[in-house]
Amino acid sequence: MPGRLTTHVLDIMHGQPAAGMHVALYRIDGNVRTHVKAALTNNDGRLDAALLGDDAFQLGSYELVFAVAAYFAALGVSLSAPPFLADVPIRFALAEYAHYHVPLLVSPWAYSTYRGS
Repeated sequence: MPGRLTTHVLDIMHGQPAAGMHVALYRIDGNVRTHVKAALTNNDGRLDAALLGDDAFQLGSYELVFAVAAYFAALGVSLSAPPFLADVPIRFALAEYAHYHVPLLVSPWAYSTYRGS
């Protein structure tokens, strides 16, 4: 059965999709963290391709890391040094072959996520 992992990012400070944010995916196996893929969000705050598609999809634990401070700094937002949120990591598990959508709603000071559809 196929599986898929996607994400998108909404900039809740400006009320818009977060275009140009760097997103990295890591596989977590015990204490070992292995880089799987990295991409930039498009103008809609989404990635142009799934992070994991049918061929690469594996059950297990993963971590998405969103480069939040770099995104807001590029927009000219004044951030503290160091920024309150630099990178936002989200750890989650893929427990079944299905479509997993892990969105991020973010500002320089807060974030929220959920399992989307």
